[in-house]
Amino acid sequence: MQVKIAEPWKNILNQEFEKSYFEELVSFVKNDFQNFTCYPKGADIFAAFDYCNFNDLKVVILGQDPYHGPNQANGLCFSVKDGIAHPPSLTNIFKEITTDLKLPHPKNGNLERWAKQGVLLLNATLTVRANEPGSHQKQGWEEFTDQVIQEISNQKVGVVFLLWGGFAKKKAKLIDAKKHHILESGHPSPLSANRGYWFGNKHFSKTNKLLSSLGKVKIMW
Repeated sequence: MQVKIAEPWKNILNQEFEKSYFEELVSFVKNDFQNFTCYPKGADIFAAFDYCNFNDLKVVILGQDPYHGPNQANGLCFSVKDGIAHPPSLTNIFKEITTDLKLPHPKNGNLERWAKQGVLLLNATLTVRANEPGSHQKQGWEEFTDQVIQEISNQKVGVVFLLWGGFAKKKAKLIDAKKHHILESGHPSPLSANRGYWFGNKHFSKTNKLLSSLGKVKIMW
């Protein structure tokens, strides 16, 4: 099956595109996009791979679902399109960056700037029906994105994985902790953050210290 996805990701994931589960997934997604309002737009479904070159990959941040409100999702987890109000989780991410790195609160919630520096902003499920969170779960996306994580673990060395919340932490089993660095904390959503499980994790400064120790360029958060 021909899938429009950036090189060299295509070479790495080509075998997945030929599997029956992926063909069934594509059929499901096409049908839902034809019959319902779904996000992100078709051209942005694989945006995480388009903006983060595999050869430059340094950090992986895992989300769960795309945003399900109008004009929010742009194919990068936790990110929104230019000019869109910051959802609560993104606001809390920016608050932690502000306190951790003593940086001003970012005005733009579009995280393409992170992706272009080698941060893969990967949702476990890459599409969603409008106003129905979780509506495209268990249709095959998770099998695909789990394979993405495993391929990164297998083919790269020294990647920093940021696992936020219980769902993301379950993905640790896919990562070779002897080759890579795994940082875990609560989720930045208000429910978790306001209970003390997010703020103060210092994941952004810790990531940059790890990258520096590996001789890699820090991320400009």
